[in-house]
Amino acid sequence: MALVAIGPCLAERDLAERDDRSVCEGGAVQKAVEIRRLAETELSRVAEIDRTERIDLIYEQRGTELVERRGNWSAPAWDRDGHGEHSVEAKRHALEHFADSGGIALGAFSGGRLVGIGVIVPHLRPAIAQLAFLHVSAASRAAGIGSRLCDDLEVMARRAGDSEMVVSATPSENTVRFYLGRGYELMVEPLPELFELEPEDVHMKKML
Repeated sequence: MALVAIGPCLAERDLAERDDRSVCEGGAVQKAVEIRRLAETELSRVAEIDRTERIDLIYEQRGTELVERRGNWSAPAWDRDGHGEHSVEAKRHALEHFADSGGIALGAFSGGRLVGIGVIVPHLRPAIAQLAFLHVSAASRAAGIGSRLCDDLEVMARRAGDSEMVVSATPSENTVRFYLGRGYELMVEPLPELFELEPEDVHMKKML
């Protein structure tokens, strides 16, 4: 298993230039967030992510249309001890699978703790990269961390030679609006291999 380096993409110096940013929200200055490549041995640190979220609205995708569904769809923390779909073990295995497929993982750190993680798999298909994994801890959301991770991952995909990014997005309101705000568009026909894995997700694409 290896997290491959792709050409000169975002060298450590390039990422370091972004490390000293403090995040200000509501007048409060938070700890600076460092974004850097994750080594394979660090993938297990996904357990540090708090994925809890209150979700009152999700979307059902019908081609290029979204249908609202209201209810209590809230997401609890990942199960630290179990082995199911929403366990820490399952997320670690997913990250290892992406790494085996040539994936690149970036982590966002605050105070030495992992608060965000993003992974792309370049060349899922010719000229198409996959944004395969993106999570930011609950307490660190709305601070631009997800956008910073996406910015760097998109640069990496472009430098690898891909011209399009696809994502299977959790259908929650906040997640879908995040991607739409970044220029993603609904896919008329999702990639079959991704739809088979996540038929209830919202499948989107973006030209890089």
